[in-house]
Formats: sequence, C-alpha cells, structure tokens
Amino acid sequence: MAANRGYFGIGVEGVSKPYNVGNVFRTAHAFEASFVFTVSANYSQTEGAKVDTSDALSQMPFYQFDQVGDMLLPKGCQVVGIEITEDAIDLPSFRHPTNAVYVLGAERHGLSPEMLERCAHVVKIPMRFSINLGMAGAIIMYDRLMTRGRFAPRPVRVGGPTEPAPDHVHGAPAFRASGAAHLEKWRKPAPMAEVAEARAKD
Repeated sequence: MAANRGYFGIGVEGVSKPYNVGNVFRTAHAFEASFVFTVSANYSQTEGAKVDTSDALSQMPFYQFDQVGDMLLPKGCQVVGIEITEDAIDLPSFRHPTNAVYVLGAERHGLSPEMLERCAHVVKIPMRFSINLGMAGAIIMYDRLMTRGRFAPRPVRVGGPTEPAPDHVHGAPAFRASGAAHLEKWRKPAPMAEVAEARAKD
C-alpha cells in the first residue's frame, strides 16, 4: 500500500447490528487503520467475528466508549462525521486531515446531535440514497487513501499510468529558532567561568 502520512481511526456510534460493525472493522484492517472504536453501541465481538474474517481486533487497538463524552482521542486528532446534513461537505471536495477519526452513525438514526457537536468536519457521500454502513466506511477509507497516498498519476489515455509514483521529498530540518544566530549559539564554547560554576553545582 502506498505511504500515507499521519494516522486515522474509524468507529461507529449507536449501531446495534454486530455484522455491520464487524464489516467496518475488517475493512479498516485492510486499509491499515491505526485503531477502531464504538460509541454507545451494542457490539458483540463474537458475532462481529463472523464477518471480520481478518480478525482485525487482534491486530489493532479497539476502544469502547459508553457515550460521546467518554471519547478520548490523541491531541490534534480531528473528528470527521459521516452524515447527510445541509452543511455537510461532499466527499470529493473534502481534504482529509493528517490525523483523523471517522465516525459512522446507525443506519436508521445517523449520528447523534452530541456527536455532530464533537465533529470538526461533517462529510457526506454524494449519492441518491443511504447505503450500507460497511460500504460507506469503505468509500471513506478508500478516498483517504487515494487523496493522501502516493500513487503514479492517472494517464490522459485509457489504461494504467505511464509515469512512476513521485518520490517522497524530505523537508529541511526544523529548529525552534531559525537563522545563523541559533546555530552559532551552540557552536561557541561556554566561557570558563560558566564551566567552573556548573562543575561546582555538580
């Protein structure tokens, strides 16, 4: 799989059908998600395992949160809700955060108001009607891979690529203070008085 900077997790809220959850988790494993989770969900791992033939929960962290307020996420991780709302962003126009968690709601009720309030972004898949939970999760993860991974560009003609995937370019080292003055500070030897003082403290 093409390199994808950052990380992502994916989970479900309020889902009662373990087969749907197991399907999402299996697909998350295939797309190399960093972790999966449930929120306010009645999920039986035994039942979900009948669909999750990859045994995803033995390969990645799994978190169960009783309610939205219990969700503990890494610092800087943005919550992206998948829901059809008036102000939701169409998936083809959405730029995925480097570090994100994606939340899918129950098929009948969708995401709760509390979860929508927690979301930094709400995204919808442009289609005529709602689709299966597992399929929606797969589309979201595939879109993230396509837009954040490194692949050879699509050719103008029909068929496979004619150019190789671009090489990763490493940026210059970052310093807390930039400029020659910062580097010079560390190159200069400390005055003898400071050295003597430091030795006396030891």
